[in-house]
Amino acid sequence: MVVHVSEATEVTDELVSAVHLLLPQLSTSAPALSVAEIDEIVSSAATRLLVARDDEVQRARDDEVQRDGDGFEVVAGESGRGPIVGMLTLVVFRIPTGIRAWIEDVVVDRAAGRRGAGEALTRAALELAGELGAQTVDLTSRPSREAANRLYQKVGFEARETNVYRYRSA
Repeated sequence: MVVHVSEATEVTDELVSAVHLLLPQLSTSAPALSVAEIDEIVSSAATRLLVARDDEVQRARDDEVQRDGDGFEVVAGESGRGPIVGMLTLVVFRIPTGIRAWIEDVVVDRAAGRRGAGEALTRAALELAGELGAQTVDLTSRPSREAANRLYQKVGFEARETNVYRYRSA
């Protein structure tokens, strides 16, 4: 899989369709988002919605893949034109002790899993957080998500000794 990660900067029909496909794979209890809610995420100064595209799918569709003399792919056209196969939300905010960031809601389509999209999204989020001045990037992941936890450790995240609390409003 050739993965290209970019920031969603506008709400398109393609983005809405991708969110509606991916969100239930992340959480069976999350309600479907309206176009206005997706736009709120994309338009917010605090959130960056990153999307992963599978360029191989588009390359196969366009039949643009050629081989040079050494067998490497030479692709006409732009990268990042394939279908959206994953998304990640990066939340960046200032607090009195500095700029911090959280990675939230990482999901890759089951059909594209284990081919690098999750890692590409995570690495792109870490790079963007650094560019935005974040001193740290945090995330949480359920222990049952073993592959995700291995991935986060692989890219450099370390488990913290902390308690995570949640308050649910009525």
